[in-house]
Amino acid sequence: MQAQLLRLIAQSQRTPFEKRVWAALCQVPRGRVTTYGLLSAHLGTSPRAVGNALRRNPFAPQVPCHRVVATGGALGGFKGSWPRDGEGITIAEKRSLLRAEGGRVDGRGRVLGTVWSGFE
Repeated sequence: MQAQLLRLIAQSQRTPFEKRVWAALCQVPRGRVTTYGLLSAHLGTSPRAVGNALRRNPFAPQVPCHRVVATGGALGGFKGSWPRDGEGITIAEKRSLLRAEGGRVDGRGRVLGTVWSGFE
């Protein structure tokens, strides 16, 4: 499955940077989360740039942008509840996807548990 997603990403007509972000994101295991900061450090860029690439992820949720949260566990959101059209998912969808994978989100909207940082 991951090989298929990586092939789909590589063959897309998106920017090389977006492809790098989405390919790295495919490493985050189901049921785990990482942070915008950890992902951006791995890629040598800024958390904002990562968030912008995730907001434009046309392969969600298969390419699991919902597995990226803010430092401190807040869900964050590259789309949030924007009232305009665009790619990405809403915060409610993000919470639902994380819970469906076994993630725990507290009443304040923070993900519980240790963040994943095993990027290669």
